[in-house]
Amino acid sequence: MMTRVYVPLFLLLASASPCYPADASALVAAGDAHFVQIDYPAAIRDYDEALAESPESPELLWRLARAYVCSGEVDDDAPRRIAGMKKAEVYARKCIAIQPRQGEGHVWLAAALGYLALDAGMKQQVPLSRELLDETQRALDINPRDDAALSIRGSFFRALGNVGWLKRQLAAVFLGAVPEGGFPEAEAALQAAMAIAPDVMRHPYELGILYLDMDRKSEACRLFEQAARLPIRVAIDVPRLAKIKGYLAGLDCPGDGAR
Repeated sequence: MMTRVYVPLFLLLASASPCYPADASALVAAGDAHFVQIDYPAAIRDYDEALAESPESPELLWRLARAYVCSGEVDDDAPRRIAGMKKAEVYARKCIAIQPRQGEGHVWLAAALGYLALDAGMKQQVPLSRELLDETQRALDINPRDDAALSIRGSFFRALGNVGWLKRQLAAVFLGAVPEGGFPEAEAALQAAMAIAPDVMRHPYELGILYLDMDRKSEACRLFEQAARLPIRVAIDVPRLAKIKGYLAGLDCPGDGAR
């Protein structure tokens, strides 16, 4: 997810300094630098080497989960993407097992589950979605200002809002209880994420998409224009920016959203 330049939570390079062996500490720093440079294979390689030195480190485990999620979300190869998200899930679960109060573990588990749900069948999507919401809530219980957890919840509630009442009832009958929530919950979560992390492109973009779903075009335009001015921080921001520019052109928004 630093004049003061804001460091969004989901890009946070932990401010605490965990006790790593000297070699591992250098590898963590190198991995963090590669992550910021959006060189995920190099970051994963560095973190893997550091993990060999500190195999029970929650800080390394959530970093690996984060790197696999950020790498997988721009991978068009479905089997490779799913395999990467499953690795992210494994690392995040191990992080939580070692340190349940490590909020980033819960955040990146939720992110991995969200992508796995997209590739899963309906029977698996309902339990995955319930766990996703549970994990984001656990992250928020640890840190109520976790913008990544709020943004993930916002996107999920937007998806719920697009599921018709009848479909939701049928899903509940055949697949189990479907989580409650919809557009109002999505709006509240995404607005909160934006307030906490105003420099993260994902938050205004997702809120803009929500406003399109709610037929609030002028507000969507304003948010897309805002998002278009924000820096690229993770790989998915590159195609996200292209989509934003497409929306700005297609909606005939006032003002110039081009960067």
